[in-house]
Parts: sequence; structure tokens; C-alpha cells
Amino acid sequence: MSVETEPAPVPGRSTVRPVVTGLGVIAPNGMGTEAYWAATLRGDSGLRRITRFDPDGYPARIAGEVSFDPAGRLPDRLLPQTDHMTRLALIAAEEALADAGADPRNLPDYATGVMTAASGGGFEFGQRELQELWSKGGSYVSAYQSFAWFYPVNTGQISIRHGMRGSSGTLVSEQAGGLDAVAKARRHVRDGTPLMVTGGIDGSLCPWSWLCMLRSGRLSTASDPQRAYLPFDTEASGMVPGEGGALLVIEDPAAAQRRGVDRIYGQIAGYCATFDPGPGSRRPPGLRRAVEQALAEARLHPSEVDVVFADAAGLPDLDRAEIEVLVRIFGARAVPVTAPKTMTGRLLAGGSSLDLATALLSLRDKVIPPTVHIGKFGYRDEIDLVRDSPRQAPLSTALVLARGYGGFNSAMVLRGAT
Repeated sequence: MSVETEPAPVPGRSTVRPVVTGLGVIAPNGMGTEAYWAATLRGDSGLRRITRFDPDGYPARIAGEVSFDPAGRLPDRLLPQTDHMTRLALIAAEEALADAGADPRNLPDYATGVMTAASGGGFEFGQRELQELWSKGGSYVSAYQSFAWFYPVNTGQISIRHGMRGSSGTLVSEQAGGLDAVAKARRHVRDGTPLMVTGGIDGSLCPWSWLCMLRSGRLSTASDPQRAYLPFDTEASGMVPGEGGALLVIEDPAAAQRRGVDRIYGQIAGYCATFDPGPGSRRPPGLRRAVEQALAEARLHPSEVDVVFADAAGLPDLDRAEIEVLVRIFGARAVPVTAPKTMTGRLLAGGSSLDLATALLSLRDKVIPPTVHIGKFGYRDEIDLVRDSPRQAPLSTALVLARGYGGFNSAMVLRGAT
């Protein structure tokens, strides 16, 4: 098992805890931070039968789509060179920067950077160009195919559009990627980049990507959108993919103060990533160690955590493993647990950064959003799952968990603004 954490100061690197000053959210149940947040508190689900393509020939047919007309939302010149995923990322980045009151072009060169996560890349763009290649010939393939499908394309397009020329990159660790990207951005802030745009956005709902996700064996084949994704339910049988995610503006607190920022959402207080051992090793999975190390870095006792945003895989064995970790660390029913992603589906790399945004809004408004559709909750004696309706609570800290397909585990601790 490998562990990545920063409990001790690194020579030459500050231990500053960056603050979140802006949010940009794209989700199947709401475009824009406040639209998403209002829909989530109402319990509005964005899970539907797929409309992007005819799903009748596939065993799974439910997803969380984000459908919108990019014309008018983005410059015309960007449309031929971008996949649906990148258009979502550009809109989220624009919202996050506006929310933070930051225009990178007015800041010094190399003072801002971009760190994003994506799991699928521009699958829809790639599928269309492959169809052109095999049906008409190579001369019909767009020159933009050279980069529009690629995982780092969100980082590149955001960087170019906003003139963000500082430290930048991309991480690929599936669902955990949304946390890992924020943690990597935090390192760059500590190394001297005052402002970073970071998080995860995915959007790969096309036949080609759907086949790849089906191969994981994790997709629900239920036909009822309200019974398809049921983490912690006795009838849990798989997950529903979605598209979207969240981008965050994180800053060095001193730099944010110099910029005149008068509102922050919270502070990134602790983080750890681990990797599960290989099958048959008899060693335990890495989620528990990730949580313990993230709490240690945040210098928090488990009793000081006010809410947990669960990974909520929706598969019985993975749900069981997550609950065992929560009970071992916090005790039975000792902390409220929620999984608002039951309204959006699992957004791949975008899922955990959307959970970060949701947790920050929870800390701001002192309310825990609900987990929906759970009719046969199977773990009443073990976890206090917030179901059906939001719960008011005096929140000041939140823990966000994410497990990526392939063995990635990440945990991030947030403190609310004081």
C-alpha cells in the first residue's frame, strides 16, 4: 500500500492551509452552484433514462445527463475544438473565477494555475472522429482530434482561456481524482502559486464510453431511475454514472486577503491518498488509513468531525467495507453520513469535487443535504444516514471520501469559515 500525505513540513514548502474562495458547479440536477444547491436540498434527482443516444441495446440505461446548448455560453471559435466534457469544464471554471472575484489576466504572470482531474477524456469527440475515419476516410477527421479527447484538455483549455500560465497539470484516478487534484493544487499554493483553479469534471455519455463503463461490471441495470443507484440499501445492485462535477478556486489566505476577498467558503485542513493492495494479498484496503492520516494532518479527533460525505459505491461489498471503516473510526452512529450523489449519479472524477463543493455549502448554511431513494436501508445500527430530508446541524468540519476504480482511496477534511 502506498500512502501520500503531508503530516510533516517539507523543507522549502510552507504548511499554509489554502482557502476556497470560489465554486463552479455543473450537475445533472442543476447548472450553477446555487441552482444545484437548491435542487439538492429539495431532493431533486437528475437521474433519467439516457437521451444522448438510444440505450435500448445496452443492459444499463439510466444516467445523470447534463444537456445544454453551448451556443451563447462559450465563444463560437471554441465549439469546433471542444468535447462536451470540456465545455462543462469551461463553464464551471468561469463560474468559479467569477464567484471568487478573480480575473487571472489582472494578476501577475505565473501567479495562477490549473489542476484538474478527468477519467474518460473527450470520449464523445473521439467516437465521432473515429466514425468519420472509418466511414469517409482520414481527410474527414478533425485536426482537433489531436487534443480534444485527451485527459488534460480541460486544464489546457481553462489555462488558455483565462491566461493562467502558472503550475498546472492533470490527475487520473477515477472517482478519487476530484480530491487528488485539489490536493495537488494545494501543493502548488504552498510552493508559491497564489491562486489555483482545481477539481474534476467528467462527461462521457456516448456509446463508446458506455461500453467501457459496462465492462467494469459496476453499472446498475435497473430500469427505474429511483431504484437504480441505492448505496447502503439492501437492494443495492450497482451505480449510475453521471456527468459534470465542480471546480474550486483555492488561494493562499494571505494572497486572498491582499486581493480584498471578503468571503471564503472554508479551508482545506487535511488530506491523504492511499492505494489498495492487489487481489489475494490478504492486506486490508486503504480507505481506513486514508481517513486516519487525513484527520491527523487536520489535527482533528474523529469526534470533532460533524458530517461525512460518503463515497457510496452502491455495490454491497464496497458499501459494507466503507461502513466498517466509518464504524471503526467514529463508532456506531456517531457521526451523520450523507450521499447526495444519489441525486446526480457518480460523476467519475467530477463526483468527489462536487462532494467538496456540497460540503462547503453545507458548512456555510449549517445543513446536511439528504441521501435519496433509499427505501430499504440496511445499516441502521451502524451509520446515521441522513435520508430523504435535509438536516440542520451546527457544522464546522466535514470529511469527504472517494474511492476510484482500480484501488484509489482519498480523504479530505474541510473546516468551515469562521
